Amino acid sequence: MRKNRDGSFTDTPRFTIDPSDTVQAMLRERAEARPDDIVVEERTEVGAWRPVRARELADRVEDVARGLIGVGVRPGESVAVLSATSFEWMLLDLGILSVGAVTVPIYESDSAAQIGHILADAEVSHVFTATSQQAELVESVRTPGVRAIDSLDRGALRTLSSAARSVAPSEVDDRSAAVRAEDVATIIYTSGTTGVPKGVVLTHSNFVGTTRAVYQILPEVIDAPDTRLLLFLPLAHVLARFVMHAVLGGHGTIAFSPDVKRLLPDIQAFRPSALLAVPRVLEKVYNAASSKAGHGLRRRIFAWSAKQARAASAARETAFGPSPALRLRHGMAERLVLGKVRAALGPNIRYVVSGGAPLATDLAQFFAGTGITLLQGYGLSETTGPITVQRPGANPKGAVGQVLPGDSVRVAEDGEVLVRGISVMRGYHDLPEETAKALSGGWFHTGDLGTLDRKGQLRITGRKKELIVTAGGKNVSPEVLEDALQTHPLISHVVVVGDGRPYIGALITLDAEMLPGWLRAHGLDTVDPATAADLPEVRESLQRAIDRANHQVSRAESIRRFRILDAAFTVENGYLTPSLKLRRSQVLHDFAGDVDALYDEGEAEKVAQENAEAEGRRRRRGRRS
Repeated sequence: MRKNRDGSFTDTPRFTIDPSDTVQAMLRERAEARPDDIVVEERTEVGAWRPVRARELADRVEDVARGLIGVGVRPGESVAVLSATSFEWMLLDLGILSVGAVTVPIYESDSAAQIGHILADAEVSHVFTATSQQAELVESVRTPGVRAIDSLDRGALRTLSSAARSVAPSEVDDRSAAVRAEDVATIIYTSGTTGVPKGVVLTHSNFVGTTRAVYQILPEVIDAPDTRLLLFLPLAHVLARFVMHAVLGGHGTIAFSPDVKRLLPDIQAFRPSALLAVPRVLEKVYNAASSKAGHGLRRRIFAWSAKQARAASAARETAFGPSPALRLRHGMAERLVLGKVRAALGPNIRYVVSGGAPLATDLAQFFAGTGITLLQGYGLSETTGPITVQRPGANPKGAVGQVLPGDSVRVAEDGEVLVRGISVMRGYHDLPEETAKALSGGWFHTGDLGTLDRKGQLRITGRKKELIVTAGGKNVSPEVLEDALQTHPLISHVVVVGDGRPYIGALITLDAEMLPGWLRAHGLDTVDPATAADLPEVRESLQRAIDRANHQVSRAESIRRFRILDAAFTVENGYLTPSLKLRRSQVLHDFAGDVDALYDEGEAEKVAQENAEAEGRRRRRGRRS
């Protein structure tokens, strides 16, 4: 890691990108060098897992590619895929890239309006969906350029297989050989927390370079022969797609879990060594373990064990490490609780990679304390996924790692994180002004605020656009308080507010899944979230959590009041992005009345308190007279 004169940090790559380096070439090279490698485990119709070797996978990709040529897909055309994460998604992606076309992912949760925008903006020629219902949705917003819409459940792959019969394998070879590293591989439409989605243009060299950078620093995690990674995040998300290609082009084995409801059984069946997750998934795992502990003595044992896990994790970051007494307590916690939590993620689990959003420090310390190596990373669609990643054994509290080889990072005077290098996008599709603004001065302006320490460890402190400035002029980053509260079992989501207001407040939604268990554990009747919001026990528990969170910030930054919303924030209702990030602006717009009421109530309470204090002073004066 090198620190430059401008304050930026650069990690020098031990690789080069040749013009012929493409995404599909990574799999082809593996198939030629190690044809018997088990590269994927495919779920069969009876629910079993069937190993697919590198040579077989390369042949199946070639068959799909021939079929795409047979149905008229031309080099440079955009082909959209709307499907859950699956083996078939992977085949289509690799086939599209092999014929020199461009893959355009569409999230399953995208609305008709969003799909219509993507079809028109990317000039999509063919669309593949998982279901006929999805195909009908696409049909409802079909643009003139779309020549075909086909669904997997109606035999889309069989159609391609039939079309492949008239196409010689040499045609695929010629098409694939003509693709250059700087050619466009994909246009990914940012799920975004505001505004109309923009098409992020990523090249083959973006994927290949980022992949080789991660191989260089995390070979034991993603590129070892015993690497087994179960992918359940949407492949429409850049991070999941990058990881898929990195495992396929390396030495490991990948499998796909398309339905999060099947995730735990799939984990036990596939026995992954590594999982890729977003913070919300890890919060659910922790809260589920806490809820399973029940109440009384078992709940106290879980809380004590979690405390030992966090303490041991924090102590490992110090020069002396855990004390003998802490090692003893941690060993007891391992036998009582921590080993069982780790076992729920599979008997082979060694690594969990968290990305897509900030992970609360106490949650990171808990999982690290279970014996799992938890690695956080930071990146965006515009950086092909990761731009900084933690290395095993170098995970300081609150950091998201050091910059990848081949990339550079620095922090501007206003605190914005700037990056450049092999991972950074070409630009936004057909948006030259937006591209020039984002890539100003040769650096990509992330919109995130952060700091760099003397070793180049990056810490993200908030979003530039989401910084709250109170009426008193205090700058407050909402993420600090939100992250501290997110692991409370009752809280589904928390939104810190206070821009232009006299103090900081919070909107909270209750977790409907965790609520019944919490109520039973506290000797209360099971009720719905709306009724629970008025229970003194619920409000007192939330207030205690807020008091603890407030210890991390100054008085001016602390949460003074909170309001429980009778609502749920989901991807389906538009309050979460497909990567489970909160669309803050949408929440603040739709719940503006609740924000106003939060402060109206506060002002009324303040006036009542001032009146009571004045009345008390009058009474004291009256007694003295």
